[in-house]
Amino acid sequence: MDAISRERFARCIAASKRVRWDVETDVIRGRRFDLANKFLPDGLTLAHRIDFLSPEEKRYFSQVQGRTYANMFGLVERYINAKVLELSRDHWLGDQVALEALVRFSDEELKHQALFRRVEALIADVMPPGYSFAWDPNEVAAVVLGKSNWAVLALTLHIELFTQAHYRESINADPELSELAKDVFLFHWKEECQHAVMDELEWRRIDVAASPEQRDLAVDELIELVGAIDGIVQAQAATDSIYFAGTCGRQLCASDATAVQQTLLEAYRRQYILSGVRHPHFAATLCALTTDAQLERIHNALAYLVSVPMLRAA
Repeated sequence: MDAISRERFARCIAASKRVRWDVETDVIRGRRFDLANKFLPDGLTLAHRIDFLSPEEKRYFSQVQGRTYANMFGLVERYINAKVLELSRDHWLGDQVALEALVRFSDEELKHQALFRRVEALIADVMPPGYSFAWDPNEVAAVVLGKSNWAVLALTLHIELFTQAHYRESINADPELSELAKDVFLFHWKEECQHAVMDELEWRRIDVAASPEQRDLAVDELIELVGAIDGIVQAQAATDSIYFAGTCGRQLCASDATAVQQTLLEAYRRQYILSGVRHPHFAATLCALTTDAQLERIHNALAYLVSVPMLRAA
């Protein structure tokens, strides 16, 4: 390991020690979710686009999405932790600074899973019955972990960068957001900052050892993984739209119900795919590790999501 990488791992350790937090003592602090507040900001939910919803219904729309948002993080962190533990093996008899950093990363991911299970239980206490998030974390993890390290690390960096962007650009700035929800994502963000650094360090380490043929296959695997996320997003948007329509307090006409589902799908694609793909640091890193032809292949494969270019280095 070069000196620069080792120093970056060391800084991650220092930051991990500095921001260390406890789920109950620091985040939850005996509080409950209040349905008088939004759980996600309009910049993420796109609630402001649905003009036929009342202010109260838009707030409820944000609460349904906020519940799914927390569950989605709990879902992906199952595979992330498993991959981090697997990668740590490469450092067992090597650089102990990198090993400690990755062990801390794993410990924090286990804590994040516990946090989001706690969030789901607290939200379930105050929202109407009938909500469903039926994805099995182990089954999803098994699919993701069946791909190459290169592809999995690319996906993981993408996720952990958009997590940070959502907090900085939307969640932290919304005065109407639930204080408990805001704290959940504040404390999550504090540790994800270090995780993204380590994702990139490990991705670049794996890339150096990859042959051109292995990297080319990994690009196809990354495309498959993003497609799998979109499959989850499409299904959850349909499920959440049914739940919203059945619990929002009034009967929605067919066209309004369709608009709700379409808005949910667009919001979820933006939240879980496009905000990561478009992140300047992700785009720059991906450009650095792929050929122009590979980048174009990724772009073409994902073009159905948007009508504007997505993958361009800043």
